[in-house]
Amino acid sequence: MIKKLRVLAWLAVAPLAVAQDAAALKLTLHDAVALALRQNPRVILANLGVAQSAQDSRVARSALLPQVGAGIGESVQRNNVDTLFGEPFPGIPQHIGPFWVQQEGLRFSVPLDLTLWRRYKAAQTGVTAARAEETRAREESVLLVVSQYLGCQRAAADVEAAQARETLAQALYDQAADLQKNGVGTGIDTLRANVQLQNEKQRVIVTHTQLETGLFALGRLLSVDPQRKIELADQVQFFATPDVSADQTLDHAYSTRPELRQIAAQMAQAQLGLQAAREARLPKIELSGSWAEQGLTPASVIPVYQYQASLEVPLFTGGRIEAERSKAEIAMRQLKQQEQAARDSIALEVKTAIAQLASARSEVDVANLGVLLARQEVDQARDRFAAGVANNIEVVNAQNELARANDNQIAALYRYNQARADLAHAAGQMETLYGK
Repeated sequence: MIKKLRVLAWLAVAPLAVAQDAAALKLTLHDAVALALRQNPRVILANLGVAQSAQDSRVARSALLPQVGAGIGESVQRNNVDTLFGEPFPGIPQHIGPFWVQQEGLRFSVPLDLTLWRRYKAAQTGVTAARAEETRAREESVLLVVSQYLGCQRAAADVEAAQARETLAQALYDQAADLQKNGVGTGIDTLRANVQLQNEKQRVIVTHTQLETGLFALGRLLSVDPQRKIELADQVQFFATPDVSADQTLDHAYSTRPELRQIAAQMAQAQLGLQAAREARLPKIELSGSWAEQGLTPASVIPVYQYQASLEVPLFTGGRIEAERSKAEIAMRQLKQQEQAARDSIALEVKTAIAQLASARSEVDVANLGVLLARQEVDQARDRFAAGVANNIEVVNAQNELARANDNQIAALYRYNQARADLAHAAGQMETLYGK
């Protein structure tokens, strides 16, 4: 009986669970960015890279610290005396043993090598480079998500505009049909209006498809379950921004872009590698030893120990030290070239984004005026057609002009918001602007 009640309860709850899973995920732009920073694979891999670099630093540090080990053992020995001396001795047994030896104690070693310190500092610098790479991955992930979200907003605006134009075309078709029915209009006017209506219906289908594919791509960037639908919570808006100084923005970009910080860390790491290669010719000292309790039986156990110090001076290494130094110098030159190329690329990105932002701001103003004028043209052409002053060719032309004006307005808003995002990325402020 209890089992049947559980089955009935599960059948009652299951539809609710399925409905919750099928519920659309409604995201604002801020929500989409936060979700990408939390579960985008590239960001996760960058986080793991930082953790791995931190462990590499710990491994390099361990080489500087004393190494201590404890051991316990028991052995059985039987030796041939003749082989020890090379010949038999009268009166001495041929062998000794077997006898059991018990031992337990500690062993330690302390390396004194300056190159190990350089390697440790280089590993610490590697953590800094990994964190810069993580920041770069986060910035680029935010840029991709913002760009895709803006593209989806544009597609949604296209759908809305296409639906509005379809509604208008339907009204104009009904008007033409009524005029023809009352003997005022002509069949060609009704046919022309019907053709325009079908064109607008096709536009609605195309824009719907573009929106759906854009949302699929957004879900892919966010690592959302493909079975779950995504909806946009934000509408296309115009964000007025103050005038931007190219020089100030460029200076800020040079100080914040993760690419330059990563190269700076790599240069410091290469410099430490060069110093380690030069210091590889210095003598190396190592202290080691052991202390143990040793005996044939527990009653005969006594302390035994051994301490030693060694000094090693490299005289000939087969060219290894020179090759390591040359390799580090080449890496330094490569990084300097990369730094210059990165600075030039950042300067181009900043100046291009500022120019595109200023242009897009002007385009938005012109596009808004164009939509207003196109709507007035449609109203006047519709009134003239209703009054019998003109046929509906003027109405169709006015509809086309309104469609063009709507497209221009949507494209201008998209270009402005995208230019704003591009400028934030060029200045190294994507996560600051869109993720907080």
